[in-house]
Amino acid sequence: MDILRSDAECGESEIAKFYANKTILITGATGFMGKVLVEKLLRSCGDLNVIYLLIRTKKGVDPSVRKEQYFKCVIFSKLLEKNPDIVDKVRVVKGDLLEPDLGLSANDTNTLASNVEVLFHCAANVRFDQPLRPMVMMNVVGTLKVLRLAERMSHLQALVHVSTSYCQCNESVLEERAYPAPQNPFSIIEMVETMDDAALAEITPKLLNGLPNTYAYSKALSEDLICRYNSKLPIIITRPSIVTAAIHEPLPGWIEGVNGPTGLMIGAARGVIRSMHCNPEYASTVIPVDKAINGMILCGYQRGKASEEKGEKQTGVEFCNLCISSKALMSWGDSIETGRRFFYETPLSFALWYPGGSIKKNYYHHLFCVIFFHYLPAYFIDFWLLIFGHKPFLVNVQRKVSMGLKLLQYYTTKEWEFRNERFQEMSSQLNDVDQVFFDTSVSQVNWETYISNYIVGMRTYILGESEATLPHARKVLRRLYILDWVSKVLFWGLLFWFLWSHLDGFVERSDAFIRSSLSSIYHDRNSTVHA
Repeated sequence: MDILRSDAECGESEIAKFYANKTILITGATGFMGKVLVEKLLRSCGDLNVIYLLIRTKKGVDPSVRKEQYFKCVIFSKLLEKNPDIVDKVRVVKGDLLEPDLGLSANDTNTLASNVEVLFHCAANVRFDQPLRPMVMMNVVGTLKVLRLAERMSHLQALVHVSTSYCQCNESVLEERAYPAPQNPFSIIEMVETMDDAALAEITPKLLNGLPNTYAYSKALSEDLICRYNSKLPIIITRPSIVTAAIHEPLPGWIEGVNGPTGLMIGAARGVIRSMHCNPEYASTVIPVDKAINGMILCGYQRGKASEEKGEKQTGVEFCNLCISSKALMSWGDSIETGRRFFYETPLSFALWYPGGSIKKNYYHHLFCVIFFHYLPAYFIDFWLLIFGHKPFLVNVQRKVSMGLKLLQYYTTKEWEFRNERFQEMSSQLNDVDQVFFDTSVSQVNWETYISNYIVGMRTYILGESEATLPHARKVLRRLYILDWVSKVLFWGLLFWFLWSHLDGFVERSDAFIRSSLSSIYHDRNSTVHA
C-alpha cells in the first residue's frame, strides 16, 4: 500500500481535482461514517474550499464547542500534525434535522443556498429497536427538509444520500435502481404527525409488511421521497451494506459505536453471548468503512462531473450499491471462528466467563442454548449476588443481549444478493492515482488480518484497553479457562452421580411398572375370553 501511494504521488488525482475549490455540506458528520468522510476529504482533497458541518446543540454544548471536541478524535491526529491549519476549512453550522427548516438561521440558510456545490446527507437514526415516530421524523421528514434546502442551492452539482442495502428486505435481489415504498411517504408523514403513540404502535406491523424493523422501513420511504425530486436535483443514492471497522484509513481497525457485529463481538469476548442463530454458510455482507466512504466520495465525483461538464445542473436520481460481491467475502461461520481465535490471542481485561459457545443454524437449538447457557447462569449468579447484598445485573444484561441477537439474526439467517455493477464500473474507470487514493476494491484483502485489526481496534478505540493491558487480560483468560473446565467437570460429575445413585431405584420402578402393565393386559384378555 505504501509503495503504491509513493508511485501515485507522481500522478494527479482526478477526484481531488474535482473537489478542489468546492464548497461541501455534510449532515451526520459527528457519526461513525461522517467522521471518516470529513477526515478523508480533508486529507485527500485538501484543496477544497470549505466543508460546512450541520451540527446541533447536544446536552447543552454549543456546536462551536463541539467542533473543538470533534477534532480531538484520534483519527484526525496525523492530519492535524501534518497540517494544523486544515481545520480552518471546516465551519460549523448550527442546525438540527428535527427542527423546522433544519433549525438554520436565515443568514446560514442563505450562505448554504448560495455556495454549496456538493451535499452529503449522512444523518440518520440507525437504531433497529425504535418505534415508528422517531424513525420517520428523523429519516423521512429530516430528509425532506434537506431536499427543500437543496432546491435552493443554485450551484449544487451533486447530492449524495446515504441509504442502506437493507431498505428492500422483501426483494430477493437488490438492483441499483429505484423501488417503490410500501406506502406513500407523505401519507406516512401525515399519519405520524397526527396519530398518538398507541395507535401508531398498533398499525406499525401492518405498515412494515414483512420488513424487519422501522429503520429499514424509514429508509425505503426516504428513497421513494427522494425519487419524487427526480426532475429537480442531481441526486445519487448510495446503499452501503453492514459498515464495519476500517481496513487502512484513517487507522487500521478504527471503529466507533457498538452496533451490529461490533456489539456481538464484545458480548462474545466477555463470555456473555454463548449462542447465536446464524447460517454459517451465508456471506457476511459487510463493507469496511474506508471502502464505503471512498465509494461515497467517488459517487459525488461521478454525479457532479456530469453537471460540471455540461455546465448546468444534471437532474435525476441515480443509485449505487456500496457492497462487496459475495464471492469476495468470508462466510459468517468463518468470520466468527476467525474472530474467536484472535480473541484468545488478544482477550479483554474484563470478562464474566470464558469466551465460548457457537453459532446455531437451527432456531430451536439456539433457543435451547439461550435458556440453558444465557438465562439459567444469569439467574443463578444474580441469586448469589442478591444473597451477598450486591445488586443483581446479569439477567438484565441477558435480556438486552437477547434483544440485540433477535434484531441481528434477521440478517444472518438470510442469503442476500446485492448487485453492484455500477459500483464496480465507476471504480474501474478511475486512473491509477485514484485507484490508490480512493480504493474501493477488496480483491486483495486478507480477511484474517482485517479481523485481527478489527479486534485490536475494538479493544483500543471502544473499550480503551491499550496493548499494555494484554498480559493482565491473558491472565484473566487463563483463570476463566480453568474455572470453565472445573465448572464443566463438576456439572457432569454431579449429573453422573445423580443418575448413578438413582439408577437402582429407577430400574426397580420401571420393572414394577412393566410387570403391572403386563399383568393388567393378561387380566383384560382373560376377562374377554370368559365373557
